[in-house]
Amino acid sequence: MTYISLPEEKDRLLVFYLAMEEYIARYMDVDDAFFMWQTEPTVIFGRNQLIYSEVNIDYCQKKGIKMFRRKSGGGCVYSDRNNVMFSYITKDENVNLTFNRYVNMVALVLCQLGVNAKATGRNDILIDGKKVSGNAFYHIPGRSIVHGTMLYDTNLENMVGSITPSDAKLVSKGVKSVRQHITLLKDHINLPIDEFKQFVRRHLCTNEIVLDKNAIERIEDMMQEYLQNDFIYGKNPKYAMIRQKRIENVGMFEVQIELKNVLIKEVNLMGDYFIVGDIGAVLQQLKGVRYEREAINKCLPENMSDYILHLTKQDMVDLLLGDENERE
Repeated sequence: MTYISLPEEKDRLLVFYLAMEEYIARYMDVDDAFFMWQTEPTVIFGRNQLIYSEVNIDYCQKKGIKMFRRKSGGGCVYSDRNNVMFSYITKDENVNLTFNRYVNMVALVLCQLGVNAKATGRNDILIDGKKVSGNAFYHIPGRSIVHGTMLYDTNLENMVGSITPSDAKLVSKGVKSVRQHITLLKDHINLPIDEFKQFVRRHLCTNEIVLDKNAIERIEDMMQEYLQNDFIYGKNPKYAMIRQKRIENVGMFEVQIELKNVLIKEVNLMGDYFIVGDIGAVLQQLKGVRYEREAINKCLPENMSDYILHLTKQDMVDLLLGDENERE
């Protein structure tokens, strides 16, 4: 695997590194690329999440914590200089295999440090049953991008204060509650953070490419998309109906439905699920469809897991209309 380096170390916005991932994926002919990065205190929320539901905007503004949206799915995370972020870009287009390979690869590196780490759930790495890393991915033609956190010595007060979890989340209140479910890597290894990064690099990468000035300029140009208010805050119109549901092994969903008489006028789907196909095209097909089970069932594709990881067609129908069994 090839390590991608920058020509100079300096503080950069978190979105620079998101654009860097995209630049590598789109313009560099590398089979497997990897790099690590750190950033000033920042909240980064998923492609399909509502910032007002997931981020404590007032707290972030008071504390000088930046807020950005990424293009991958998944949930909201907090990052700072004592948290290491990993980025992995590969030509492998099989999303499930790529994601599983990456998560297990990182868990194995931790095991080589003598840590009892295991990949588990949809996207987590646990140490002794507590979360130390969460990961997300997205796909562009010909490439898959996976990125994730490594909680080395993160500021837990800022983590709790900046993120507003939904009611269904395990973590709900206070640092004490958070510490019951997460762990910090510094409590399990004797390496300072810079030596830990060197260890990871040695064990995962065999060669290096240093980006040149032209590459940096192109990445900075690509970064501008992530800085647009429309991208960060999204366009969140009011809807006539809102449903929330957590689907096991899929994620937390909030579906917003605007109706005109008995016809669907608009459907918006938010949450921390993982997109693997063009879910927008599926939602577009629902426009003008009668808001009833038979019509919606007929409209939806059979393999919803081709669009949202692990989602079934029945899951989607129940999400839109409510669980038929629960209403009986």
